[in-house]
Amino acid sequence: MEKEAKYEASFVDGKVVLKDKTKIKKGKFSRAQGTRFEAKVRKHFEDSGWIIDKWTNNVDLENGKLVPAKRKFNPFMKALTLGTGFPDFIGLKKRNNGTYDVIGVEVKMKGILDKTEKEKCKWYLENEIFSKIFISKKGLKNGEIEHVDFGEMGRSKV
Repeated sequence: MEKEAKYEASFVDGKVVLKDKTKIKKGKFSRAQGTRFEAKVRKHFEDSGWIIDKWTNNVDLENGKLVPAKRKFNPFMKALTLGTGFPDFIGLKKRNNGTYDVIGVEVKMKGILDKTEKEKCKWYLENEIFSKIFISKKGLKNGEIEHVDFGEMGRSKV
């Protein structure tokens, strides 16, 4: 009877890296779960009358300007990931007077932003790129989605 290996070996920059197989499995599950939740949030906004698209830009905080997001290449899956901008989505909705509301939507399962993400949100609002930025997170009830306005949250917590 042969034992199954607990670790998986891979090479990074010519060095052997051992990864715990249970953590690899957990990571795959978490990424898939996050992708499903992102799709659910997008559908929720689209059903509310918003035009939603992936935001493919990012903020260079050092230079204080908007830059195209870097594309990520996964050598194992041989895939190039495009939508790595911050926030995840841009939303447009036409008002009655012919102008548009422009919002940013960042999807986080728990709704917690790290320090640089908070700084980027603040920069977007100060430079009037977005009128509002919503942080979408899972609600208390099963299947519920909560949208927190960063501008309201930013005044009290940041």
